[in-house]
Amino acid sequence: MSEPVSQVKPTETQRPKPRRFGPGLLVTAAFIGPGTVTTASIAGADFGFALVWALVFSIGAAMVLQEMSARLGIVSRGGLGEALRTTFRQPVVSYGAITLVVVAIAFGNAAFQTGNLTGAGLGLEALTGASPQLWAGVVGITAFVLLLTGTYRLIEGAVITLVVVMSVVFVATAVIVRPDLTELFGGLVPQLPSGATLTVIALIGTTVVPYNLFLHASSVRQKWTDDTPVDRALTEARSDTYLSIGLGGLITLAVITTAATAMFAKGLRVESAADMAAQLEPLLGPAAQGFFAAGLFAAGLTSAITAPLAAAFAVSGALGWRPDLKSARFRTVWALVILAGTAFAVLGENPVAAILFAQAANGLCLPVIAVFLLRVMNRRDLLGGYRNNLTRNVLGCAVVLIATGLGLFNILRALGIAG
Repeated sequence: MSEPVSQVKPTETQRPKPRRFGPGLLVTAAFIGPGTVTTASIAGADFGFALVWALVFSIGAAMVLQEMSARLGIVSRGGLGEALRTTFRQPVVSYGAITLVVVAIAFGNAAFQTGNLTGAGLGLEALTGASPQLWAGVVGITAFVLLLTGTYRLIEGAVITLVVVMSVVFVATAVIVRPDLTELFGGLVPQLPSGATLTVIALIGTTVVPYNLFLHASSVRQKWTDDTPVDRALTEARSDTYLSIGLGGLITLAVITTAATAMFAKGLRVESAADMAAQLEPLLGPAAQGFFAAGLFAAGLTSAITAPLAAAFAVSGALGWRPDLKSARFRTVWALVILAGTAFAVLGENPVAAILFAQAANGLCLPVIAVFLLRVMNRRDLLGGYRNNLTRNVLGCAVVLIATGLGLFNILRALGIAG
């Protein structure tokens, strides 16, 4: 059983000066990858603005769940994985819950890694003309070597800068194309066009990334240390979370907007990186394809490095391992994620479809992690007066029910039971 929440809070003068950026940006950076760009492009190209409501739901869901994760880390000074180990008293239930979480994280991250490597492969295909499957294998091997040697930090700044620039270009293009605001706001009304269920689940899965819930709870402890007053830390963490995720939502909306304006009206579909690059031609002209390809590759490589690491941290926390980057167990987890993702990316025949399905698989894993998060967030012994109130429980349950309902509907439709 965890220790009760300490009621002794340090004085304001003891609080270290906060850094400018918080861990919320890590969450945003984790979901603004090739999966998000591809899924949002497909949503806009295939359905126009009809799925804007799904994006708004996804952003709201991310804010609700990530706020819980941040609160857990600040108040309990522990991660989600550690909290799960002490939540269930019966050994059978405890082991079953941890096993389910580890399997969901491993499966979800392997799927996410497939999308990362496939996205990077699509970018390199546009630049070189070589097979995206071949490039996905090369990027997978590169990510493995970079993680094994620790040299990924040498290129981290450069690839992140490319991703940021690409995001800014999408937002600028969305303004330039002057979308029909009536249609855009009309997309806020929930609707499910024929064939859109998988895309909706993918939008959720690429925005509310399960491993981010583990990552956030751990990272807030480094930003807001033990000598920070809890109430002050929570206020700052919420602002950081809402602003960062809101920024990610704006970027995703910009991708949907450019695709809806440049492709949906003309009946064009997303089949390659070149198709997605066409969205940026109003701003970049002939340079759009090369720029987009470089950005997609950078987003894929960055996510291909961070996703396996996040999976290793999550699994280590759930199993009670010390998160040592050099330990054999830690390395085995991220190596298996890279291996599985690379295999699926290399063997996949349709790269764009593979990315969409990878994000959808992540969306199907979300309810499992969210249910356990809700259980943890209602523990009085762990969180005291900072546990979930009725409003937060209702919002959390709504996220779980909607995500589960969409997943079940898609399964029933695949079986021919639902229309």
